Amino acid sequence: MRLIGLAVILTINLTLTLIAAEAQLAKKIWRIGFLIPVSLPDAASRMGRLPAFTERMKELGWPEGQAFTMESRFTERDEPKLRSAAVDLARLPVDVIVAVSSPAVNAATAATVTIPIIAIDLETDPVAKGFAASLARPSKNITGLFLDLPELNGKRLQLLKEFVPKLSRVAVLWDPSLDPTPLKAAELAARTFSVDLHVVSAGRREDFAQALGEATRQHAGALLVVQSPTFDLYAKDIAALALKHRLPSIGLFNGFAKSGGLASYGPDLRALFAQSANYVDRILKGAKAGSLPIERPVRFELVVNVKTANVLGLTIPQTILVRADEIIQ
Repeated sequence: MRLIGLAVILTINLTLTLIAAEAQLAKKIWRIGFLIPVSLPDAASRMGRLPAFTERMKELGWPEGQAFTMESRFTERDEPKLRSAAVDLARLPVDVIVAVSSPAVNAATAATVTIPIIAIDLETDPVAKGFAASLARPSKNITGLFLDLPELNGKRLQLLKEFVPKLSRVAVLWDPSLDPTPLKAAELAARTFSVDLHVVSAGRREDFAQALGEATRQHAGALLVVQSPTFDLYAKDIAALALKHRLPSIGLFNGFAKSGGLASYGPDLRALFAQSANYVDRILKGAKAGSLPIERPVRFELVVNVKTANVLGLTIPQTILVRADEIIQ
């Protein structure tokens, strides 16, 4: 009987301890840092990504302002500025850093080896880069969402060939500040489809006109837009220039096709921001970043802009229309 009584007392004590711990956890206002290489402070909010994060956090029981606050650092992709912003977040300190793009991940990993880092990096192989020991167990203070699938650019080249069957030369709009993995993947895929690639570089909005003018002078028959936060932000500018130069164009995110590009094929970036909240939730509950497996997007969507196709005088093959997730008339 004494043993039973002792067991009851221990159980009650343990329960009260857990309740107290949970109450203490609930009272803390966590700081979530965002590091985004975009110079416009309202860019991510306007594009609907940060709201996707806060909405998902609320669904998980973390309402913004009550359970956590956000410390966002928007800066140009200049390496010293990014590193300074990352160091600023680390010194506050924040409890977690969400780093968006490979330059931001580079800056965050240089700034701290202790604060958990959640990556949204669509250019880098995290193991080859040294960010993680393996995808299943990163082991360091970083995990998150990475996309370096070589076949993705191959798929987009294939789509351009379906739009323009006689296509022989494609201009690749490339951001030279980013990891070269996607560009190398595009070059490899081009051999498979017997297409010549001509790389045109643009690191800033002011470079777009010159880059696409160069594409026209090189007799490119279409434009492949390689992933970049800058290209994503200024998708409308790129799409308009592509149309001006009569270049069928394909981007990564659906915003490109919705902004006037011919098509887009890739993951839903808003969904990735929401998915990053799942990582933050687990870390705030005690998980170590290095023990959380790195994930990759598993669903890709094809969006086709019929209006743009009509302006270019293209007939969209039925094989593409039946596969499209969204058709913009």
